[in-house]
Amino acid sequence: MAASTPVRRAWRALTGLLTITAVLFGINALGVYVFNASSWTPELALDLQGGTQIILEAQTADGADPSAEQMNQAVTIIRQRVDASGVGEADVTTEGGKNIVVQIPGQADEETRQRIEASAQLQLRAVLYAGSPATSFVGDDGQSTPYPTPDPTLESTPTVEPTNGSDTNWITPALQAEFLAYNCADPANDPANAPADEPLITCDANGTVKYILGPVELDGSSIVDATSGLEQTSGQWVVNLRFDEAGTDTFGQISQRLYGATPPLNQFAFVLDGYVLTAPSMNGVILDGQPSISGTFTQETAKVLADQLKYGALPLSFAVVSSDTISATLGSQQLQIGLIAGLIGLALVAVYSLIVYRALGFVIIASLVVMAVLTYVMLLILGWRMGFRLSLAGVAGLIVSIGFTADSFIVYFERIRDELRDGKSITGAVEDGWSRAKRTIYISKSINILAAVVLYILADATVKGFAFTLGLTTAIDVLIFILFTHPVMQLLSRTRFFSSGHPLSGLDPDALGAVYRGRAQFRAPVVTPKTAAEKRASRSRGEAARRQTIAERKLAESRTSGSTQTTEGEDTP
Repeated sequence: MAASTPVRRAWRALTGLLTITAVLFGINALGVYVFNASSWTPELALDLQGGTQIILEAQTADGADPSAEQMNQAVTIIRQRVDASGVGEADVTTEGGKNIVVQIPGQADEETRQRIEASAQLQLRAVLYAGSPATSFVGDDGQSTPYPTPDPTLESTPTVEPTNGSDTNWITPALQAEFLAYNCADPANDPANAPADEPLITCDANGTVKYILGPVELDGSSIVDATSGLEQTSGQWVVNLRFDEAGTDTFGQISQRLYGATPPLNQFAFVLDGYVLTAPSMNGVILDGQPSISGTFTQETAKVLADQLKYGALPLSFAVVSSDTISATLGSQQLQIGLIAGLIGLALVAVYSLIVYRALGFVIIASLVVMAVLTYVMLLILGWRMGFRLSLAGVAGLIVSIGFTADSFIVYFERIRDELRDGKSITGAVEDGWSRAKRTIYISKSINILAAVVLYILADATVKGFAFTLGLTTAIDVLIFILFTHPVMQLLSRTRFFSSGHPLSGLDPDALGAVYRGRAQFRAPVVTPKTAAEKRASRSRGEAARRQTIAERKLAESRTSGSTQTTEGEDTP
């Protein structure tokens, strides 16, 4: 005999859930064994794992403390830099009047450190001269010396007033001597605080090219956006820029001046923290404010450069005060306490479920186990793909979700019991109870998800972990109800144990006080109980009577009255 439609739907739902679980574990397995980027344990946030702390100190021209607005803007930009590197649960705050503290979970790689520590204003300067840095020079005495010492008597003022940022009159004899003496590897040569209205001697970030640059003509605040992408014609990775209105006009004038000039005077350098990020040549007149930088970029290097240009426009210059590895503020002990609290809550829910719902309690426990498995693997995948890290606030969100999930079980099972009290069969009560309970469940879960989204958007970074895990577990809770809890109940309702209303099943019609069985067949009146067993049965029937609706009571009374009248008529001669 073919299986009924509800049974087929139940098996299809369970098969779908098993497939989803296998796919999720397969995705994480790829991240672990193929890409070497994931793991089988969730990534922990700064409060549970510890990490790296970098303290930046604001530098002002007069040494005074910067304004609160400047510090807040700097915090926002540095946080964007950290987020762009894929680090989750980072903490960026101000300390005192001029310090910014950046705390990153785990060990920060060199790329992330560079994003944070490269915190000076982004400047755009024309290239006046470029060459390979020499390692030594031969003096008049034939001896090899590292770098020549500039003659202090050389002329340092241009004999002809320069007319623009590319005018070679900026290169005075003193400046040329300083260029020859400039050592890219010498830590004492710090170009970060060079005057904006004067030429700059500097190198690229790797120290492979040495430059003489003209005065600053644009700064990073003129860049509205910077993105990386593939160029359609060449198929190469490029960095696309977009300037604001004032920057568009200035850059258009610069492009007209540089286009067609003799190298390196056709180059324009993007300078961050005093060092040249890139110095592309001008290959056309760009008047729309949307130039693109091409070269030997890979996808990763193009993205890094785009992020540096986009998030480089800090309102202040910063110096790195310290960069240290810090221990966890809460540590493994607090994590263990949180997990123990979650297990205690889970145990209490299980005990309550078994006491109140008896065998149905095992359905609740099984659903919670499936939910825990799916939540765990989702945390692993999100940690790999989105950089999500589990904080103590996130653990609290997982613990709270246990109670929310238990509420849904109560709504569903109580609706089934109500259907049984109305005299329906077990299978009918499961189907009708689900069709009515799911509306309530969907509405309550929608409100939970909405609250989690609003909390995630508006709350502080320390609370976002709670909102994220709460929203995630709520969505998984709905999935579990559709693909596991209800299908399991459809199958169990057709077993002898549950369909017969066994007292331990939690679906015993007598214990629930069912009003009638079958179609409009009410129970017959009973005599006054005398024994203890009869008294217990009477109390059960009294419970059933109290649960009757007004219509059911009137119908029962009319049937009893009609039966009495018929009996009396038969006894009359």
